Amino acid sequence: MAETRIPAEQRTEFGKGAARRIRRADKIPAVVYGHGEAPMHVTLPGHATMLALKHSNALLDIDLGDAQHLVLPKDVQRDPIRGTIEHVDLIVVRRGEKVTVDVPLHLTGEAAPSTVVQQELTTVSVETEATHIPDAVEVSVEGLEAGTQIAASDVTLPEGTTLVTDPEALVVVISAQVTAEQAEAELEALEAEAGIVRDEPTTDEESTEAPASDESSDS
Repeated sequence: MAETRIPAEQRTEFGKGAARRIRRADKIPAVVYGHGEAPMHVTLPGHATMLALKHSNALLDIDLGDAQHLVLPKDVQRDPIRGTIEHVDLIVVRRGEKVTVDVPLHLTGEAAPSTVVQQELTTVSVETEATHIPDAVEVSVEGLEAGTQIAASDVTLPEGTTLVTDPEALVVVISAQVTAEQAEAELEALEAEAGIVRDEPTTDEESTEAPASDESSDS
């Protein structure tokens, strides 16, 4: 994964009021910490940071002018309505050190006809070098038949990357496509098990028969 250089400024103002002023200036308040160093409160450029953090496990080179810090996003707080970034926690990493991160899983290919592909996991946790975090890991389902299961241990990881997720965890399950008749039969079986009795459909004669009326005569 390529590093993204982000110019930053140290900040000395804290609190909600200061954070609002920073955001109004199209900047993002952030904290840099890790490796036993005291937390550093910084301000990041809003647009450049949002673009960089579109990528999972973005590796950032925070440039403070007189010092640079290689970091990974630990926590990104977003506005629940607008989706804008409100605050970022960044953890310092060292070149060559191992880190544990969650990497997205991307399915490729087409399974056999009349099958349904169910993805049970969208990410796997791996250990890898901080400067060699894969953007994603591909899992091929090309031509797989119904009944096939892919576990985490079956996923091919890049060299130098080891699996942390439970090896037996299911990633993909391939099942047979259910026909309308099968779905109806399963529903009837479930209803019978639950003691549900369906109303019998009315016939055409029953639905068109005129209701009986009381005949009365004035005398």
